Amino acid sequence: MLTPLFFRRVLPCFWLGLALFSHSLMARAALPIQHWTQASGAKVYLVESHGIAMLDVQIDFDAGGRRDPADKVGLASAMSRMSGKGLAARPGAVALDENQLSEAWADLGAVFTVSAGSDRLTFSMRSLSYPDLLAQSVALAARQIGEPAWPDAIWQQERERISASIRESDTRPATVAAKAFRAAVYGPHPYGLETTPASLARITTADMQQFYAQHVQPCRAKVSVVGDVTRAQTDALVTALLARLPQRDAARCQALPAVAEVQPLGAPVNRSLAFDSAQAHVLIGQPGYKRSDPDFFALTVGNYTLGGGGFVSRLTTEVREKRGLTYSVYSFFAPGLHAGAFTIGLQTRPDQAAQAVEVARSVLAKFVAEGPTDAELKAAKDNLVGGFALRIDSNAKLLDNVANIAWNNLPLDYLDTWTAQLEKITAADIKAAFSRKLQPERMVTVVLGAGP
Repeated sequence: MLTPLFFRRVLPCFWLGLALFSHSLMARAALPIQHWTQASGAKVYLVESHGIAMLDVQIDFDAGGRRDPADKVGLASAMSRMSGKGLAARPGAVALDENQLSEAWADLGAVFTVSAGSDRLTFSMRSLSYPDLLAQSVALAARQIGEPAWPDAIWQQERERISASIRESDTRPATVAAKAFRAAVYGPHPYGLETTPASLARITTADMQQFYAQHVQPCRAKVSVVGDVTRAQTDALVTALLARLPQRDAARCQALPAVAEVQPLGAPVNRSLAFDSAQAHVLIGQPGYKRSDPDFFALTVGNYTLGGGGFVSRLTTEVREKRGLTYSVYSFFAPGLHAGAFTIGLQTRPDQAAQAVEVARSVLAKFVAEGPTDAELKAAKDNLVGGFALRIDSNAKLLDNVANIAWNNLPLDYLDTWTAQLEKITAADIKAAFSRKLQPERMVTVVLGAGP
């Protein structure tokens, strides 16, 4: 008989062995994705992987920060945190506090997490696929998804803890710069709103329950599964995971209200923030693009050359190597359901901040105007295509990719065609895409700690 001691001491070594085996298995090829919609409306995406006795599940709901009420920013995040603070008593199931719930997962040797990002609320479960253990893990996960206790006393403590963490974080220059940058890039859009002690003070456990009931419904679920299960087993598993949520006919699942899009900048925005810091923090950027944008591959390849390729990027060459203005400079896009920010970031000596900004802006403007050279294009493709296997070399990474396909309604053969999509990108494609998405003359520039 397997005991709790086995799961706590022996199982971590087993997980390591599974991970190493999974690395070699998944690096060979992208596996076919099966997709279907249940009667409840839940959309299921499955990759069968029977080489190891393991299962990874991710359930996503449109219940992230973009759905927060304007006067209660942080509600989705607080709700996700509180959903794991205990389970309510139900007929045939006793109440569990946070410690008891944690012990129950440890005894099963399984892992269950809840998180909320800007766009989605995510439940994740990892379990061995042995029938007796998996059944128990699914039953416990179903309770955590469908029967959170929402203990008010615990929320009062958590709210104070989160508020203290926010106040402490606001003493750090990187945090202050990032908040100013997001506010300028996104304006009133939810992506730019910040959780504060004041907004947390307005959030109650009743708010969490109402928000949860509105958004966390089977008909709104996108469920991604990777592991040692068949389609029939997966269908039954998903039904069980969502069984303790209120059940509605899929046809009665009303669409959630639309969220406004991020508005483009009408003019450049410059923010100079005084801060006693040894380094000046510089952020330059503007709204970028949605994840569903057809320019995704061109922008991915192009950004590798601009600032995403580390020491081989143009920004590193011009700002660090040639002028010694910084140790590290980077650029990236952060696409979501709405246009996520394009960002250039660096730190430099306060007396060099103006020069660093000028050089970074110049590099960006030239790249948008001219695009990459043939040599830069080849180097970017070689790196990205050569590194593709590392994107799917474990169950967890493959699950992340499958969930990305599910969440963004990407083609089911997305992983199979990923390298081909990259390979066909031309320098002209990159130049055109960057010209459509970025306007170097209308950037947000935040410089914190540069002095007078």
